Amino acid sequence: MLYIIPSPIGNLSDITFRAIEILKSVDLIIAEDTRTTSVLLNHYNIQKPISPYHQHNEHKIFQHLTDQMMVGKTIALITDAGTPGISDPAYLLVKSCVANQVEVNCLPGATAFVPALVNSGLPITNFCFEGFIPLKKGRQTFLKKMALEERTMVFYESPMRLVKTLSHFIEYFGADRMCSVSRELTKKFEENKRGSLQEVHDYFNSKPVKGELVIVVEGCS
Repeated sequence: MLYIIPSPIGNLSDITFRAIEILKSVDLIIAEDTRTTSVLLNHYNIQKPISPYHQHNEHKIFQHLTDQMMVGKTIALITDAGTPGISDPAYLLVKSCVANQVEVNCLPGATAFVPALVNSGLPITNFCFEGFIPLKKGRQTFLKKMALEERTMVFYESPMRLVKTLSHFIEYFGADRMCSVSRELTKKFEENKRGSLQEVHDYFNSKPVKGELVIVVEGCS
């Protein structure tokens, strides 16, 4: 069996009791960054073999992992923060398990875009999650397409690119489009900045930007 285990996006107390129980019971834990995951495992006194599974090695090892599960091993996949598969590796391994009739069980748990979306103050009856936007190739085409999206939009972005991305949103969406930027969710210095794209851009342009970020933008009216 393969267990997909969501991990806390900041506060270590946000992991579920069931996730801890499963992590203690599996044969192997595979993690995006073994050092980051080890902090979580040590916090809950979980002592299990752990191996790396990330975007640079998943193509090479997913079949080997599938083969291990086909002969009886139980593996837990965990990412640095949030749910594996949401802007983090998981798809190839899950697809392989399904194709080989290995049971896959995904636990509910932390995902950064959900609290950011809910606390944004923007309509959430319908929304689209786009993850990280293209850096160069296809960026202009993507922004033109998103400018016409009527649903509330959710994006991930890095601190170093936040202001540039907000400036591009202003260019393609308009400066008055409402948005919310959530930074360091569940952590000590959590911050949620809401306002027009121009207001939020100017706010973050005036100060150093640190931490994990989620951008929520109003859809086209």
